[in-house]
Amino acid sequence: MADILKRNKALSVNPLKASQPIGGSLATLGFNRAMPMLHGSQGCTAFAKVFFVRHFREPIPLQSTAMDQGSSVMGADENVREGIKTIAEKSRPALITILTTGLAETQGADVHRNVREFKDAHPEFADIAVVGVNTPDFTGSVETGYAATLTEILRAVVPDAKTAGTYPGKRKKQVNVLASYILTPGDLEALRDIFEQFQLRPVFIPDISDSLDGCLTDEDFSPVTIGGTPLSELLTVGDALATIVIGESLNKAAEVLEEKTGVPTYTLGHLYGLKANDALISALIEISGREVPERIERQRAQLQDAMLDTHFMLGQLRIAIAADADLLSAFVDLVQEMGAEVVTAVTSCNVPLLTKIPVATIKIGDLEDMELSSREHKAQLVIGNSHAVDTAERLGVPILRAGFPLYDIIGGYQKTWIGYRGTRQTLFDLANLVINFSHEEIAAYRSIYGQKPASELTDYPPSSCH
Repeated sequence: MADILKRNKALSVNPLKASQPIGGSLATLGFNRAMPMLHGSQGCTAFAKVFFVRHFREPIPLQSTAMDQGSSVMGADENVREGIKTIAEKSRPALITILTTGLAETQGADVHRNVREFKDAHPEFADIAVVGVNTPDFTGSVETGYAATLTEILRAVVPDAKTAGTYPGKRKKQVNVLASYILTPGDLEALRDIFEQFQLRPVFIPDISDSLDGCLTDEDFSPVTIGGTPLSELLTVGDALATIVIGESLNKAAEVLEEKTGVPTYTLGHLYGLKANDALISALIEISGREVPERIERQRAQLQDAMLDTHFMLGQLRIAIAADADLLSAFVDLVQEMGAEVVTAVTSCNVPLLTKIPVATIKIGDLEDMELSSREHKAQLVIGNSHAVDTAERLGVPILRAGFPLYDIIGGYQKTWIGYRGTRQTLFDLANLVINFSHEEIAAYRSIYGQKPASELTDYPPSSCH
């Protein structure tokens, strides 16, 4: 069990975390024709939009209730109701989420009441799902905001099995997949391929591989998301064979879904490494009743070979990791599977999963905490998002960019990390970082009996051997 070290600073230096409203927005963007609206000042929304645009390099639909000095003091209920009405009239989305910010929470906003008041006053918009979520940015992280938003969407949209007439197994190939924030568009595409090899049809909840995959469309402009999971799919999740949950941060969402539908749940912490992917394949064998396809068996054998090829570089490597809990757990399991040592583990907020991560200590802190600990423990490699690049440079070690945001590389959002193939490539990337960064030139041997003038030997001191 890890020893959790609480924050001991009054402020963050080089912050690690992204806020809850950003996580809630990311969850919303995985649904088709959706619009997240942040209840706060315009600056709160602008900041989040910059994060998304720099990471995905795509136009991001995001709105604000535009709280000002007056509404911050006197109340901003009208801002919320008018904001929902304006979006509903102009864009006609299928889903609107109202995500609170620190300003709105401090002011005492009750967005759930605002949503009820809007629905009562405007029955003409009854076909639009409007969901309020408490996501203050002074607590939690992108992980908790994402999970809370997905939970509220499922609670509001998924019908109870008794009233909807659904029952588990009615759709004999459908599997619900609650997808953690750590899964990239590339991960979801790879995961879809794995499910289809077992003759299963996955319904990703949410699905950013369709809405944030960088695909050009015929439309010149859309005020709402294009692609993603249609809300109509959420009406059928009660007919699925099973629900697979990827990421322990989504346990609450999984409980809500199983309570509403009765569909059995399989929980997987992540899909990084050999053991984790074996657990996924075992679950798919049980759900589908089919044998493992030859292509997947070959990919597993290729991963085993890659583990042999890279263990010389990764075995006993001293690694520092800075990430939210789900991603931290995934990388700890992956590198420890290769015999590496996690000497520094830093995360953004305290969640129950941390006590299960097999490291000595986990610091709730920022990138400065990671830098100080990494220097003390002589870390040889850093794993973190783009904000950690400068930290790695000061430490003089290579960095594997992972997490959110990745703004200094092209296509980072699309990288595939999961599955046997994704894990294999990650091991190659780690090994190449070690080889290319720590390669030391061995000085050429110069015999003291060499027949060369001394001026040509100045770069190489004479050998002391006789």
